[in-house]
Amino acid sequence: MAHKKAGGSTRLGRDSNAQRLGIKLYGGEYAQAGAIIVKQRGTRYRAGDGAKRANDDSIFAVKAGKVKFNKKKVKKFTGNLEYAQMVSIE
Repeated sequence: MAHKKAGGSTRLGRDSNAQRLGIKLYGGEYAQAGAIIVKQRGTRYRAGDGAKRANDDSIFAVKAGKVKFNKKKVKKFTGNLEYAQMVSIE
């Protein structure tokens, strides 16, 4: 008879599901109203004209148009002026 030694259970071996974060629509692409542009944790990208930030920090389009990414000097929490990446709809 074929035998196989019993394998012991392990406490490891679990993995969480991917969160599918990142940029969904790139600069120059057309966005419909309500389309998600960026899925993020925290505010790496900030919402500009024609875009808003959702409760989970994702950025979505308020109106239809082309997506535009640019940098803008913004006063940070520390009081320093630094560049922030803005997402807007033209």
